[in-house]
Amino acid sequence: LGLFSFSNLPMRLQADHLTVVGERQRLQLEDGSQVLLNTNSAFSSTINDQKRVARLYQGEAFFDVQPHRGLPLEIDAGRVTASVRDTAFAVRYLDGVTQVRVQRGDVDLRASGDNALVRLTAGESIRIGPNGFDRPAKLDAATDLAWVQGRLVFENCPLSQVLAELRRYYPGWIINNNEQLADVAVTGNYRLDQPLDVVRSLAHITSARLQEFPALVILN
Repeated sequence: LGLFSFSNLPMRLQADHLTVVGERQRLQLEDGSQVLLNTNSAFSSTINDQKRVARLYQGEAFFDVQPHRGLPLEIDAGRVTASVRDTAFAVRYLDGVTQVRVQRGDVDLRASGDNALVRLTAGESIRIGPNGFDRPAKLDAATDLAWVQGRLVFENCPLSQVLAELRRYYPGWIINNNEQLADVAVTGNYRLDQPLDVVRSLAHITSARLQEFPALVILN
């Protein structure tokens, strides 16, 4: 735990707002824009007459940016900068990969070391990894932005991916010891603030045996 804390110390010193695993936090920026900070995230902002910038150091956030006559709001996430005005969109930055999902308005994106400028419109999403921009894809708001409404929604998703997402919300370890379960397709709509109940439900529908310990659950 000490190593984890010290390794994250620079980020923790820079961030204005932090959430722990399983926590969400609602913020209002100085220009009236609303931010919903998701689990295990770090965020800061500087907004005044000369500058409107914010940074997502890690995690995920949903922004509802209000119309503004002056400078656009610029949000950095990894090597990616999103420039927006009257826009509602989500940004996720995990493991060196940035994902942007647009619900309303337009988002202009640029990445350091890449001359490309990509504009996303409402209903589009994109992934930006070490090799640059992927092709824009269609946004499935009911699934991709379900967390904004406090839900986790999966449609024919492999159990391995479902468990990976649940681990972001569970303050402990979720271990799958049954390799045959990894590719089982899961469809469901769950509350994200009850990850342990979700694991219990998954164990039931896949006929897996579940062992529960303090801060540890094992699927067999």
